[in-house]
Amino acid sequence: MSGKGAPQLSVENCPDLRVAVVAAQWHAQVMDGLVDGALRALRELRIDEPALLRVPGSWELPVVAKVLASRGYDAIVALGVVIRGGTPHFDYVCQGVTQGLAQVSVDTRVPIGFGVLTCDTEEQAFDRAGLAHSKKDAGHEAVTAAVATAISLRARHRRVPQWP
Repeated sequence: MSGKGAPQLSVENCPDLRVAVVAAQWHAQVMDGLVDGALRALRELRIDEPALLRVPGSWELPVVAKVLASRGYDAIVALGVVIRGGTPHFDYVCQGVTQGLAQVSVDTRVPIGFGVLTCDTEEQAFDRAGLAHSKKDAGHEAVTAAVATAISLRARHRRVPQWP
């Protein structure tokens, strides 16, 4: 993803949202940047008590997201990083995590901010991790997207009572 054409999201009226962040532990420095960016975004949105759960790797994100959705969270942010190696493992993990998180979101109607970096190189991951030298802050962006979607669903629900 080039980042070109990204929307400028404006998020307001959300301090009462329950938001959970679930983050993998592989690639600690990259993950620390993603988690820091996510927590900074939540503070900026005045969401004071987000849940933060750490899981072994990106593969575990969908199952934990599903449990969190069943516990009444308004939005979930999934953070992870998968870096291509020399085997098809990368493809299987990326596809499984992506499809798993999408399925959880559709099934539960809880927005999931997708902050899973799927990179060819470690350098690409560092460039997206929200660190001091990074070009992107994917953790922050994932929070903003999830919360904006939750607010949109809340507003839609209030205007259209028959919404399923």
